[in-house]
Amino acid sequence: MGTVGGDGDEDTKRPEVIVRRSARRRRTVDARREGDTVIVSVPASMTRAQEKQWVEKMLERLERSDRRRRPGRSAGDEDLAARADRLAREHLDAASPDGRWPRPSSVRWTRPMRTRWASCTPVDGTIRVSERLREVPGWVLDHVLVHELAHLREGNHSPAFRALEARYPRSERAIGYLEGLSAGAGLEIGDDADDTD
Repeated sequence: MGTVGGDGDEDTKRPEVIVRRSARRRRTVDARREGDTVIVSVPASMTRAQEKQWVEKMLERLERSDRRRRPGRSAGDEDLAARADRLAREHLDAASPDGRWPRPSSVRWTRPMRTRWASCTPVDGTIRVSERLREVPGWVLDHVLVHELAHLREGNHSPAFRALEARYPRSERAIGYLEGLSAGAGLEIGDDADDTD
């Protein structure tokens, strides 16, 4: 077993990597996260050069997987705005009388809010998303964005609003996820708390 340090600059901080060699493992290489550490399991017969190549390959795979599953981790405001635009096209444009849902003037991350996951101000078209959502799966972030986009036309949580929100197919599941996240973290974030400003 060996450890590969977490060196690198601050922007591209590498996790600590522990390499575990196994005599039982013949050809396969596996990697998994344990907190801030990545455990890479390799065959005992592998050379150090092969091990180094596989560690790099497995770190890249984990990073790609993280970007797909947790897109907020590395997303900037521009990425968030592009995601909102795509969601409006895919789920809300057809619900608009003119075939184009209103687009927000800005979509940005904001410091964690105490009583809401995100907020929308329809008057100026701004959407703010809590930094707490950087760690949620992509489909949960997508639900929150569709929810806020729906507020561009419906200022409250009326039946018409709920019908728009439900155009995102995983909304109900995402609502359950957020309720569990809120309860587990002891946050006072509920469905009523995200009314518009």
